[in-house]
Amino acid sequence: MRLEITCDDRLGIAQDVLEILRNYEIDLRGIEVDPKGKIFLNFPELEFKDFQHLMPEIRRIANVKDVKTVAFMPSEREHYEFKLLLNMLPDPILSLDSRGDIDIANDAAQRILGDSGKTLLGSNISHWISGFNLLRWLEKQPQQATVQQISVSGAKYFADLLPIWISDEQAKQNFAGAVMTCKPQPLAEQWQRNVSADAFSQLLGEHSSMKRLIKEASRMAELNVPLLIQGETGVGKELLARACHQASKRAEQPFLAINCAALPDNVAESELFGHGKGSLGPYTEAKKGIFEQANGGTVLLDAVSEMSNGLQAKLLRFIQDGRFRRIGEEQEVTVDVRIICSAQDDLLEQVENGRFREDLFYRLNVLSLHVPPLRERKTDIPLLADHFTVQACQRLGRSLIMVSRAARERLQQYAWPGNVRQLENVLFRSISMAEGDSLDADDLQLPSTSNLADAVTVDLEEGSLDEAVKKFESTILRRLYPSYPSTRQLAKKVGLSHTAVANKLREYGIGKNRKKKPL
Repeated sequence: MRLEITCDDRLGIAQDVLEILRNYEIDLRGIEVDPKGKIFLNFPELEFKDFQHLMPEIRRIANVKDVKTVAFMPSEREHYEFKLLLNMLPDPILSLDSRGDIDIANDAAQRILGDSGKTLLGSNISHWISGFNLLRWLEKQPQQATVQQISVSGAKYFADLLPIWISDEQAKQNFAGAVMTCKPQPLAEQWQRNVSADAFSQLLGEHSSMKRLIKEASRMAELNVPLLIQGETGVGKELLARACHQASKRAEQPFLAINCAALPDNVAESELFGHGKGSLGPYTEAKKGIFEQANGGTVLLDAVSEMSNGLQAKLLRFIQDGRFRRIGEEQEVTVDVRIICSAQDDLLEQVENGRFREDLFYRLNVLSLHVPPLRERKTDIPLLADHFTVQACQRLGRSLIMVSRAARERLQQYAWPGNVRQLENVLFRSISMAEGDSLDADDLQLPSTSNLADAVTVDLEEGSLDEAVKKFESTILRRLYPSYPSTRQLAKKVGLSHTAVANKLREYGIGKNRKKKPL
């Protein structure tokens, strides 16, 4: 029960009210005094006979004007208003005491930090975040706000930390903890604000394989020789090729790409080398090919393994001297372009199978890079998920949506056969269909698939078990070798000795100038 007493200010009026409550043996739960001339009381429900005697006695107190029941205390209204406001905000917000224990957490914080088995309130913040020693910061009783990078379930955030100082009656300042807000925009603008912007800034990844790839690519970008980029579909081969172009001295010149698998042989030749007037029909005009249009710049030949033998031969001649003839013309054209090729399959295996020219392979494979599939760098998934979430919200024109803890776990458990491109598409589709301000595990529209990270298909119908085991072993080593070109590194990865791995590479013909042993 709650009472609102309207009165004129008088010394001792609150004491008179409390005296009446004591006479009735009422357990007072709370009292609030409003400077505007109101006293609010909170106590348990009374029997009607007691209540009908209590009200007249309070009204008889000097300076009391009115007494009535109310539904809530002012502090209760403020509490619910404050809670409603916090829960409407899309960013996680927490209030911490001086020891780092969580006093207040809005719904967004609960979705990101908590789960069904644990509660945030009362727990210590150190159980939920890493990357910054927040407890040590609180021990120093800081005066100034700060922004720190933190990690929550593998996802990166900027945490705004605001210290709380409260003045007592003597105007003495007392440290009471801090308020922490998290900004889930680690990669869109702010995450790399302390890192010098470069051509490879859009290649997101903290996994050791990605760091090694970017380091090697940054060196190769400066060299004016052909570059071969291999990797599964959707890993970002074209993005890497563009980055290499932007990091080279040709950055101010054109970057043009052509998909060799998407065009018939005669069309591809015209697209690459151009044609003369009337060469493809009486009304056709002369056209410059991709190589001529990109003079001074870079050309990406995507899916180069799908190029026909005839086109391979013409490309080989062009790489040798930088000259070619347009279709239907005799005059040679000389251009200066850097060629970058990409392939989904192991191009050396295509050479061994006779589907790709060996001489062209060695012309293209002067420098080579292998982009690892997403399933081999799952620690990068939260990083990429946050980046694509920000991008999707911007494209859809909606407020930033939060990815729940359960959704992050499901993203990391999925095999991602379509790699980074599939992750981007799944998040965009899921966010576009989401109705609330958070993305939960059930909102992710993921097709069912077998775990491609652990499955390698073998066929026992065409050979013995020993042959199938060797094929399996060869496939694994061939897949890992581009990322671990040093036999010592590869041996450490697979848990074998350096000598054993070297012998297996030699046996299966994997690596530079290795010839398979005769069986």
